[in-house]
Amino acid sequence: MLLLHAHVTNYRSVEDSEEFAVEPDVTCLVGKNESGKTAMLRALYRLNPVESSATFDEVIDFPAKLTRRRKLKAVDEFIPVVRATFELNADEKALVTDEFGPDALTSDRVTLTAGYRDDGYDLEIDYNEQKMLWHLMERLDPTSKQNIKPTNTVEEFVEALRALPDRPTAVTTMLQQLEAGGGTAENCLHSLLAPRVPKFVYFGDYDVMPGKVSIPDLIQRRSQNVLTRGEQALVSLLDMAGATPDDFNGSTNHEHLVRELENASTTISDEVFRYWSQNTELAVLLQFFQPEPGAQSPLDKGPILQIRVDNRRHRVSVPFDERSRGFVWFFSFLAYFTELEQEADQDLILLLDEPGLSLHGRAQEDLLRLIDERLAPKHQVLYTTHSPFMVSPNHLQRVRTVIDHDDVGTKISADIFKADEDTAFPLYAAMGIDMTQSLFIGPHCLLLEGPSDLIYLDVLSEALTQQGRTGLDPRWVKTPIGGSGKLSTFATLLGANKINVAVLTDSSTQDRGAIKRLQDTTQLGKHGLVEIREFTDTADADIEDLLERDFYLELVNRAYAGHLTSPITAAALNENDPRIVRQVETYFRAHDTSGGKFSHYKPAALLLREQVSLIPALSDTTLNRAERLFTKLNNLLPS
Repeated sequence: MLLLHAHVTNYRSVEDSEEFAVEPDVTCLVGKNESGKTAMLRALYRLNPVESSATFDEVIDFPAKLTRRRKLKAVDEFIPVVRATFELNADEKALVTDEFGPDALTSDRVTLTAGYRDDGYDLEIDYNEQKMLWHLMERLDPTSKQNIKPTNTVEEFVEALRALPDRPTAVTTMLQQLEAGGGTAENCLHSLLAPRVPKFVYFGDYDVMPGKVSIPDLIQRRSQNVLTRGEQALVSLLDMAGATPDDFNGSTNHEHLVRELENASTTISDEVFRYWSQNTELAVLLQFFQPEPGAQSPLDKGPILQIRVDNRRHRVSVPFDERSRGFVWFFSFLAYFTELEQEADQDLILLLDEPGLSLHGRAQEDLLRLIDERLAPKHQVLYTTHSPFMVSPNHLQRVRTVIDHDDVGTKISADIFKADEDTAFPLYAAMGIDMTQSLFIGPHCLLLEGPSDLIYLDVLSEALTQQGRTGLDPRWVKTPIGGSGKLSTFATLLGANKINVAVLTDSSTQDRGAIKRLQDTTQLGKHGLVEIREFTDTADADIEDLLERDFYLELVNRAYAGHLTSPITAAALNENDPRIVRQVETYFRAHDTSGGKFSHYKPAALLLREQVSLIPALSDTTLNRAERLFTKLNNLLPS
């Protein structure tokens, strides 16, 4: 069965969530802290929990401010909490067809409702009892058909079969099946479909395996059915090794059991490392020892089983629960879930509460990959988060916002951008991260100081390609980063992201020393720092110095025509300064032109707007400089 819709009422902060759609693979519930995300998952979990001890408690779970409303209800009145709609799969529909015919069901959907004052759930099935009867009659032999009394319900049909004096074997078998199913149409359909209702599995960020346990205490707590999920994860690990806690109690030779446990933990670790890219030099070890003197209960009773994580990189092991919570969560969840998955004879729906809460952003991407590649192909997954790294920008249709309103409690909605700013923040951040990685950077990123650099490169490349000469390879994603001081930071971040990075820089850039140090740490390629002066044959240069001085002055004069009383000439500039931009800046300050402030961008913008008429005026010297620059940059790309 596939969960399609869910609706939660009267559970903690959730007065009425309103009905919300559930994706066939992964659904992401995004909301602020204390918005009701955990309450939603816990309510859904109690619909049909994999742990039978999870039930609704109206005193604890019913919204506190509605207590008076609850007490006004009759003592035996059912109070619904969760109503969920499921769609039957092909096998389930075939099962009903085989028993009661192809027209028995009038809908492919069934509805489950669970709540207070009822330990189970109600299963609503839409069916056509007359069509069911017709199919059952058709299965009878001719003699039985003649002898059976007319009936209007399956229950009456069962009574008629019981009244037949000489029942053939096939009729007796049919009667036994109908009686076993409950003897009525509703009960029979329920008996067929109820065992196929998915079980809900809940796992929170804090449900991790303990670092050490007392075996006698573990045995006692298991018998009382009060194990935490972390302890259950440990028992699951033992089960995978073919062992139980009782195998260790009172025994002095644990070597064989430890070896089996380590084999099981290796199996889990191998699966963890398929998705855990942070540190692959870890291994899980198990040790047994007697209680330490003065140990407090329950660790005062032995033997004690300790789980440790061995870090082969640093050649040290630490107790399991003192290790990085990310690895501990990965291992604990897979140990807990793997056995459930192996033992399950029905579908599972996974409810992950704030998974990866303490993980680094890249590790959260690993967790998303675990969900998409390992879990979702077999099971529906619903998880809560407020982290942008746990929101896939490629799958925003998965997102449901969770908002706790002052007057009406928690609401869930698929209209994600109707949410308040705080709730939607992880979505904006996720989109920003994705846009940064796709719109402004690529696998080959050329960092520039500012947008004017981008314009000059584009125009010069266009001028060269019009002549059939070498322009800038389009594989370069040109990224202006808003100032020379940011170059080393961007180069570090992008280089660490395994992106091929080159930096085009002015020869006097204040960040030049930092960028050169980056080359020594391999964040930049060996030739990834490209200086403009290499192509102008001067000691100091800006990108504008690729242009001839008179051409650039023409751009400046036209761009600032409204601020100049007369055009600037080369004779009015300090020719001893190798950088034309610095010469113009000095002129503007000296003559208080445009308030003494010169914008690099305005001449570049003019060139961009009027490039059709200006490109033919570019000199061979300018184009030769640009072609040498583009040739060097293109040679930094893989062939």
